[in-house]
Amino acid sequence: MTPDRRTSALLGLAAVAVALAVGELLALLAGPLSSPVVAVGGVIVDHVPEALKQFAISLFGTYDKIALQVGTVVILAAVGAGLGVLAVDRPRWAFVGVGLFGVLGAVAAITRHDADWVSVLPSLFAAAAGCAILWNGRSRLTPPSTVPAVATDRRRFMITAGTLLGAGVATAAFGRWYGQRRTVDADRAAVTLPAPADPAPPLPAEAELGVPRLAPFVTPNEKFYLIDTALVVPQVSPDGWRLKIHGRVRKPFTLTYEQLLARPMIERYVTLACVSNEVGGGLIGNARWLGVRVADLLAEADPEPGADQVVSRSVDGFTAGTPTEVLRDGRDAMLAVGMNGEPLPIAHGFPLRMVVPGLYGYVSATKWLTELELTSFADFDAYWINRGWAAKAPIKLQSRIDTPIARGKVNAGQVVVAGVAWAQHVGVSGVEVRVGEGPWQRARLSTVPSVDTWCQWSWTWDASPGKHALEVRAYDAAGRVQTDAVQDVIPDGATGHHRIEVTVT
Repeated sequence: MTPDRRTSALLGLAAVAVALAVGELLALLAGPLSSPVVAVGGVIVDHVPEALKQFAISLFGTYDKIALQVGTVVILAAVGAGLGVLAVDRPRWAFVGVGLFGVLGAVAAITRHDADWVSVLPSLFAAAAGCAILWNGRSRLTPPSTVPAVATDRRRFMITAGTLLGAGVATAAFGRWYGQRRTVDADRAAVTLPAPADPAPPLPAEAELGVPRLAPFVTPNEKFYLIDTALVVPQVSPDGWRLKIHGRVRKPFTLTYEQLLARPMIERYVTLACVSNEVGGGLIGNARWLGVRVADLLAEADPEPGADQVVSRSVDGFTAGTPTEVLRDGRDAMLAVGMNGEPLPIAHGFPLRMVVPGLYGYVSATKWLTELELTSFADFDAYWINRGWAAKAPIKLQSRIDTPIARGKVNAGQVVVAGVAWAQHVGVSGVEVRVGEGPWQRARLSTVPSVDTWCQWSWTWDASPGKHALEVRAYDAAGRVQTDAVQDVIPDGATGHHRIEVTVT
C-alpha cells in the first residue's frame, strides 16, 4: 500500500511515545535529571530569554515548569509526526533527525550539575528505540514491489501503531509517576528538630485582625509560594548530605546534618518574597523558621579580606550571591532546618535552605543547600545575575489589597477593606487607602513581632452603589512612602500601587 500522511504521522507519534517510555524508564536508574524531557527542559529554563520566562511565570504562575514539560512533549509529538511522514519518503533524513534529538538530550543531560556518563544513556537509548519503531513501521508501510499490495493490511498497521502509541504514553507516564514517588519522605519523617536556644517571640494578640479572606499572618507550608529553577524537586537524604563552607576563608570546614542540628538554633518569623512578584501578587509568604545563624558559621570560617560575596549553592547547581556584610550585620539570617514547627518540606529545600530577612529570594533563599563559598562580586556572577537581574536586591516597600477581591461585588454600606504590607528588615509604620482619586485614609495595622515580617491592615469603607477603584500605599519605619511609579519586576523588583476595581450594589 502507499501510506497516506495520517498513517505515516501515526507511525511517528508511536516512535516518539516508545522513545519517551524508554527514556523515562532508564531515568529511574540513571537519575531523574537524565530524563530527556527534564534534561532538555532544564537547558530551556537556563537559556530562555528572560522576558519570555517572566511571561510564562505571569501566565502559569507556580505551574510554569509543568507547562514547560507539557509543551516540550507536545513539540516532540509534532516533530515526531513530521519524522513519520519523512520516514516513508526520505528515511535517511528521518533517522538523522531522531539521532539529533537523541544527541541533544544526551548533551543536555551531561551538562547538568554533577552529571556523569550514565546520564546520557536514557536519551541515546530513547533515540535508538525511536529509530527501531520507524524502521519497522516503514518496512510494513512500504513493502517490496514483488509483494501484492493487499498483503499489507492498513488496518492491522493502524491498530499496531495505535497500540504502541498508547502503551508508550502509558509507560512514559508511569515512569515519570514512579520516579516522583521515590522521595525522601521517610528520611524527613525521622528528623527530630532540636528546641531553639533562642525561640521566636510570642505572637502579639493583634498579629491577626480576623478579617475573612485576608492572608493569615503565618502562611501554611502547603500554601507557601514555590519558585525555583528545579524541574524535578531534588530528593536529598540527610545521611549522605554535607554542608561545605569554603572559598576565601582561613578555616574551611564541612558539617554533617547531625552536626548542624547539634548547634544552637534560633527561631524567627521571617517574610520571604520573590523578585518576580508583581504588584498585588502572591509570591510572598511569612513563616516561623528554625535554623543556625549564618553569621556564626562565617565567624568560624574567618573570611579573608575582600570576600564580599557568599555564594550559596544547591545540590542541583543553582547559585545565589549574598553580600557578606548583610549576613554579618546583626539580622537573623539563618540556614533553616525547620518551617512552621516541622522539618523543611521537601519542596521548600529539605534538608537545608537559606533564609535572609530583607533580601529577595533570588539572592538569598537557596534551597537544598550544600555549599557556602566565600568569593567576591567582582569574581563571580550567580545564576540570575548572568540573566540580567541586579546583584544586590533589597525587598521593596509594598502593600496589597486582599479583600474585597478585584472585580468583585459588595453590598453598599460598611465594607472592610484589608490586606498586607511589608518592608522587610525596616518595618511598616503606616498604610493608607483611598477610593478613586479621593483623600488617603489611614488604615489600622496589626501588631507584629519584628521588622522582618509583613503586617495585616484594615480600613472600614462606607461604600455607596456604583463602580469604585480602591488603592493602597504603605509607609516604612523610616517615614518613606511607597512609590506610585510603575516598574516591572526586572531587574530588582516591581513597584507601584496596588489598585483594584469593585462594584457596590
